[in-house]
Amino acid sequence: MSRRRSRFICAGILAVAILRVTEAAPASLISTGDLRAWLSYIASDQLQGRANYSAGLGLAAAYIQDHLRTWNVTPAGDVRSYLQTVRVNSVKAVSRSSVTVQIGREARTFKDGEGVFFPGNSGGKRTLTLDRVEFVGYGLDVPAANHTDLRGKDVRGAVVVWLGSRGPAALDEQRYSRLLTGRSRHAIEDLGAAAAMTQGTASLLALPANVPDAPSDFITADRLDRLVPPAIAGDDAFLEFLFRKAPTPYSELKRRAEARQPLPPFRLQDVRITFHVDVDYEVVRTQLTYNVMGSIEGSDPRLKDTYVAFGAHYDHIGYAETELGQSGIPQAPLYGRVTPGANDDRIWNGADDDGSGTVALMALAQAFAAGPRPRRSLIFVWHAGEELGTYGSRYFADHPTVPLDRVVAQLNIDMIGRNRDDKASESNTVYLVGSDRISSELHEISREANRALGPPMTLDYEMNDPSDPEQIYYRSDHYSYASKGIPVIFFTTGLHPDYHTNTDEVSRILFDKMTRVVQLVYETGVRVANLDHAPVRDNLGPRAGK
Repeated sequence: MSRRRSRFICAGILAVAILRVTEAAPASLISTGDLRAWLSYIASDQLQGRANYSAGLGLAAAYIQDHLRTWNVTPAGDVRSYLQTVRVNSVKAVSRSSVTVQIGREARTFKDGEGVFFPGNSGGKRTLTLDRVEFVGYGLDVPAANHTDLRGKDVRGAVVVWLGSRGPAALDEQRYSRLLTGRSRHAIEDLGAAAAMTQGTASLLALPANVPDAPSDFITADRLDRLVPPAIAGDDAFLEFLFRKAPTPYSELKRRAEARQPLPPFRLQDVRITFHVDVDYEVVRTQLTYNVMGSIEGSDPRLKDTYVAFGAHYDHIGYAETELGQSGIPQAPLYGRVTPGANDDRIWNGADDDGSGTVALMALAQAFAAGPRPRRSLIFVWHAGEELGTYGSRYFADHPTVPLDRVVAQLNIDMIGRNRDDKASESNTVYLVGSDRISSELHEISREANRALGPPMTLDYEMNDPSDPEQIYYRSDHYSYASKGIPVIFFTTGLHPDYHTNTDEVSRILFDKMTRVVQLVYETGVRVANLDHAPVRDNLGPRAGK
């Protein structure tokens, strides 16, 4: 079916088509008892918090593999195994990158570190010249704070320039800190800008969360030769020149930004910018971890070479390695917190994060292996390294074991075992993130799948809003697929007081609710897997937000 024709399928016709190709769903095979038994091991003290590069994570990988083997799920990793080696590199960068600004007939070149600052991981060598430069004020869209700089503005293919590290006065800096640090990403990845600039140094740019080794500049699982849209910072001298013929001088814009006053948007006329990215990378250290992967072949000779991907991360953050301090509180592992009154608990079990997703994915693999095979093939990926920077999913997206252009959708599961903020009113609620951003058809499929449940769950799209303070869309493994243009849905039941604490334990999991969420993912996946065409990638952007 053509892209144009698919775009106009109405919801009624879509529902009929789905029902025609969907066989009786063996969702009853998704057992609360299985989920409880599996999670009781995955989140046990024996696995020591499943930290990356640890024996505990290896035990978890072996446990998953043993079950896949029992269910006759086909290995989908390296060399016909269930494991894909993930190489996490500590990298030293030597940059010769530069930016040339031409205003009319006058041009100046600024070298990296001398007027402009590129992030350490700037990607492969390239030269990019752009002649449209848009100043977008603070570069923020936060309707809840009555502030929108970019909403409704077409910046596709442009260089976007923004100022003001703290944002406007009406914005709560602490509440919206993730939006403040993600402005270049928002302009480039959400709105299609070709490059982004701001005032300051590269430390203001949104980079993957990691702690570099002493001799390295950054840690990554990404390909170092991939082309990355430039996102740089510039000092005052650079910006003074860039705004030399602007309707409002840079000095005045800087004063207003520092005072958190309104900033006027405008286009910088007769300006051409050339980015010259030229970086040599030296890998100074490589750590190995593993994705666990299995597949089930589809039944349709025409469609079995296409895939629906299901994912979750099976790593967590480990345990307290130091002796108890004078305060009696163990030193938490990286990104971890200690729950008051639980000072003797030294293991961050990660029952909900993401033990719940880990065993949910096991339940899906078991159900699909036992039930009627759908028309498309299925691939199940337990990602490593999510807690350190989505390393496993980023590595798979750059080094797929199946052709990435044949993956029609990815369904990701992370934290589905609790109620958001432990509220009883959330007992039937699941949050869907990203469902309509790339494919509005996938969004409708998920809604139809929910209606098939008896009774349906409450689908909440609050976290899908681009101005969501938590920026959940960018914080789990689905985004590694979405960044490659693959339609995704992220299923979660939200954060709670035990998030990243030493009390995220099996005793607090709501298994009946968790079972229903897994059934919803199954119903969504089987519909996509039986659809006679790939969900249309119309890229209409998020509409189901607040």
